Amino acid sequence: MEKNLISLVIPVFEEETIIYENIITVKNILEANEINYEFIIVDDGSKDYTWVEIGRLKTHIINLKAYRLSRNFGKEAALCAGLEMASGDAVIVMDADLQHPPEVIPQMIKLWEEQSFEVVDGVKKSRGREKTLNFLSAGLFYKLLDKFSGINLKNASDFKLMDAKVVDAWRMLPEKDTFFRAMSFWVGFRRTSLEFEVAERTAGKSKWSVISLLKLAITAITSFSSIPLHLVSFLGSLFLIGSFALGIHTLYMKFSGAAVSGFTTVILLLLIIGSTLMISLGIIGEYISRIYNEVKRRPRYIISEEISNKKDN
Repeated sequence: MEKNLISLVIPVFEEETIIYENIITVKNILEANEINYEFIIVDDGSKDYTWVEIGRLKTHIINLKAYRLSRNFGKEAALCAGLEMASGDAVIVMDADLQHPPEVIPQMIKLWEEQSFEVVDGVKKSRGREKTLNFLSAGLFYKLLDKFSGINLKNASDFKLMDAKVVDAWRMLPEKDTFFRAMSFWVGFRRTSLEFEVAERTAGKSKWSVISLLKLAITAITSFSSIPLHLVSFLGSLFLIGSFALGIHTLYMKFSGAAVSGFTTVILLLLIIGSTLMISLGIIGEYISRIYNEVKRRPRYIISEEISNKKDN
């Protein structure tokens, strides 16, 4: 009886210096543990020689599928492409920089095969070496997402194993702006977590900037919660109550003959109300923008080239 096929989905972007050696490292670990595998590598529009290095792998990996996107659509889109092309009994998503340690993969598969967990989430024991700003920003984002949507992703990662039925459920989600980490949590199924230490990058650096992380955070919160919209209504109600109270106070002062100039108060109120209105319009605008992106119905990605090196059954 043939062993279960494990699809490894690996998005890459400008990793020419490490992609070849790292994929070979993962392959050696899989073969040492007698794991039946296929690699699905998605090049997210790299402008360096990443695609050339991926092409070199064809002579060393007997079950390889690689796709080159027509431009840089972002990691989330590359993940979507890989998941839609996967055909394994289970799919493992991981990064190409080996910060997701491939030594953990046999443990993931064991939890899936022997204990029937349908999702095995890789959870970071610590966040490794990280800039203070990124560390604090990530902590704030996860707290807000938990409070707003009930999805707790503290120390979560994209490193996870998903049964084929979970992948099929994920494929049914039609939105164009995706947040894989939260979407894979939303679909449910029987799941467990497995801790791992974040390894140091052997070369290169993270491609995530503060702006791209902020965009991802906004996408995540607006995708899984409408609380920011309710917050607008709450602020409006709060100012309505305040205006009634201030109006009553103003009328009392006028009729009692104690009215005085309130220029400073008026200016402060105008500034507070004006800034609140602008923030409220910004929040509403984010949701309208998401609706606009969805109704255009553009594809999540476009494939320009592909490599297929499938083993004979």
